[in-house]
Amino acid sequence: MPIPPRPAERRPAPVAAGLHPRNRHQGRYDMARLLQANPALRGYLRRTPDGGQSIDFSAPAAVRELNRALLASDYGIAHWNIPDGYLCPPVPGRADYLHGLADLLAGDGGGTIPRGPDVRVLDIGVGANCIYPLLGQAEYGWRFVGSDIDTVALQSARANVQANGLEAQIELRRQHARGRLFDGLLQPGERFHLTLCNPPFHASAREAAQGSQRKLRNLGGGAPSSRGTSPVLNFGGQANELWCTGGEVSFLKRMVRESVAVQAQVLWFSSLVAKSEHLPDLHRQLAKAGAAEVREVAMAQGSKQSRFLAWSFHAPHARRAWLGHG
Repeated sequence: MPIPPRPAERRPAPVAAGLHPRNRHQGRYDMARLLQANPALRGYLRRTPDGGQSIDFSAPAAVRELNRALLASDYGIAHWNIPDGYLCPPVPGRADYLHGLADLLAGDGGGTIPRGPDVRVLDIGVGANCIYPLLGQAEYGWRFVGSDIDTVALQSARANVQANGLEAQIELRRQHARGRLFDGLLQPGERFHLTLCNPPFHASAREAAQGSQRKLRNLGGGAPSSRGTSPVLNFGGQANELWCTGGEVSFLKRMVRESVAVQAQVLWFSSLVAKSEHLPDLHRQLAKAGAAEVREVAMAQGSKQSRFLAWSFHAPHARRAWLGHG
């Protein structure tokens, strides 16, 4: 299926609300087009108070079929699946993270977003859904390496890659050292323009379960019909996807510490940060680590406020030289 034309390319300043201007998922869902891409979605439609159509966002199967429709209609990804119980990510929010990263590279490259397979991206914790490599390859033509500690997740991710004929663009690696992120994963001499990550942000299984219950209660009043107002939720999720000892801030501090050792191999490190109260501590950790530049980029979808944190150990002139603009 051909991918629709991209919106007009530009490098906007980060904004506090709304999807990125290049994000394909602005406004209301075009249900007729989505049903054409994935007829199975019809079984999950529901009428909204204003007479429109939406789905039940509290039903994992409905979100999965919506994702399949979005991926097929907007990105040419004809085959996508995840095992039951694994993370089912919201496509619009995941696309926003990639567009924000593209802006980082454009800022170092004279305003032009670098496209094509020469741009290499490392996804820490690629998951069974493999969503970032699939979206990033479709949108920008970037080449990805996705890592995970979960063999079932990697099998699912590999099935998605192979079903779409993307083996040359997306490589998958198992991280054998539990508790490590970059150590033992990067090969000598290889370089990445970007790393990205959606870290586990709960500190325990109990906290993760309580968070899931809060999400379901919040959906009790009904699901809106607009992309801009629909709940931004990750349904399902295995233990390593949802929680780790110490929670999000502990995970990200470890990422910062490990990034020091591989700083020569990466232009920009980055991660989503779910809880804004963690940012001051992370900024202190990055200053201590000697990061040359730190960026905090706001993202939003409806009432959901999010952000990603990016850091580089390379000065501006070195980043320009990396991209061929020195």
